[in-house]
Amino acid sequence: MSAQPPRPGTDPLGAMRAAVSSGIVQTLARLYGRGPTKAKTYFNDAYVFCVMENGLTPNEEKLLEAGEETLVRHYRLRFQEVVYEELTAVVEQATGRKVLTYHSQIVFDPPRIFEIFLLDGEPG
Repeated sequence: MSAQPPRPGTDPLGAMRAAVSSGIVQTLARLYGRGPTKAKTYFNDAYVFCVMENGLTPNEEKLLEAGEETLVRHYRLRFQEVVYEELTAVVEQATGRKVLTYHSQIVFDPPRIFEIFLLDGEPG
């Protein structure tokens, strides 16, 4: 029996993107004690981009009010390096591909967290 093509309007990678988004949010919530409230994952060739909103902790928000963007950014980026294996495991499990490298970035106006992964091939 041959595989059915996706129905119009369906997304064959939707479940995979949802697994990345929810897995990253759950991991960050466990690590920071609070996770983002919104997340969306995009695939572009072998790249995975997870964009999250509302993920700052109350102490980070207070530091930002005091003008300490650089401190918050440096802490976040260093911590993301420390938990590299946990985050890449989420993406590898969801996509079935190996993560070759990973980068995290945070911006503050508006506040967004970006997790960027390069896979060893396209997901799916």
